[in-house]
Amino acid sequence: MRLLTRALVAVALAAMAAVVVRLRGTGGTPPHRGGWRELSTEDFVEPVEEP
Repeated sequence: MRLLTRALVAVALAAMAAVVVRLRGTGGTPPHRGGWRELSTEDFVEPVEEP
């Protein structure tokens, strides 16, 4: 019975920690810098190494 009690207390503490971390998250929208750009055919050509 003691093992079951300890296990339940550990699960409860982990759940409470998860709730705190979840509620204290920064949230909001991600930054809008960078992003996608259309690739040109030059982006697919490998550079030629000169000896």
